[in-house]
Amino acid sequence: MIQAADFLSEARRRGFNFFTGVPCSFLTPLINTVIGDANTPYVGAASEGEAVGIAAGAWLAGRQTVVMCQNSGLGNAVNPLTSLNRPFLIPTLLVTTWRGQPGLKDAPQHEMMGEITAALLDVMKIAHRPFPDANCAIGPALDAAAGVMNADGLSYALVMAKGSVAGEALIEPERTPPPAGDFSDLSEGNSRPGRLEILENVLQSVPPEAAIIATTGKCGRELFTLDDRPQNFYQIGSMGCAGGMGLGIALNVSSPVVVLDGDGAALM
Repeated sequence: MIQAADFLSEARRRGFNFFTGVPCSFLTPLINTVIGDANTPYVGAASEGEAVGIAAGAWLAGRQTVVMCQNSGLGNAVNPLTSLNRPFLIPTLLVTTWRGQPGLKDAPQHEMMGEITAALLDVMKIAHRPFPDANCAIGPALDAAAGVMNADGLSYALVMAKGSVAGEALIEPERTPPPAGDFSDLSEGNSRPGRLEILENVLQSVPPEAAIIATTGKCGRELFTLDDRPQNFYQIGSMGCAGGMGLGIALNVSSPVVVLDGDGAALM
């Protein structure tokens, strides 16, 4: 069993400096420790797939990311891990728990995923090893992950068994809340414009330094045709993750970030 602070310290020494994820009781000590560290950003996500999207955006903004989740929700992350991270070579360190581990008494909903967690990571071609449960194993585990991520641009997973990390209470530091954003309801008025017209108006309105995330499908293709800029990111696959990517970028840069998403994808 290790202390979460020891893992966080070693992770930060290796450049991991942005954490996001979805809670699991196995992860509570690590999440509490990250939240309690005023120098380590943590963003709670609504789903595991969104967490991967947020991490992808943070990576695009220069962060080295860690996504924490329960293995029962690993299926929600398959989409962005395979259709966003893999084709764009956006690496993240995935810390997933091992609920339903064979031989471990657990709730019935964890049984099947517990049996196939390693196989699912193998199918996605994500290298993995056990999460360290002794201080002497922390460095080698993180070095193995960083080696794959830095050399190949591929994600890496550490699978956390029950009892790997000692309990840690939540001591949340005081943080300055971000300023409230502006909201405009443009759903009423004249006839609805087409997508191409909207894109043309967006390009006329945004400052030249703005980053633009264009959702999967024709939106990205048309934006590419109208004005291909280095700040544009043309999302392929990973439907529902454009907003998360935009958030991950916006939290780490000072320039404006614009997300162009469809109504269905935004609801995802």
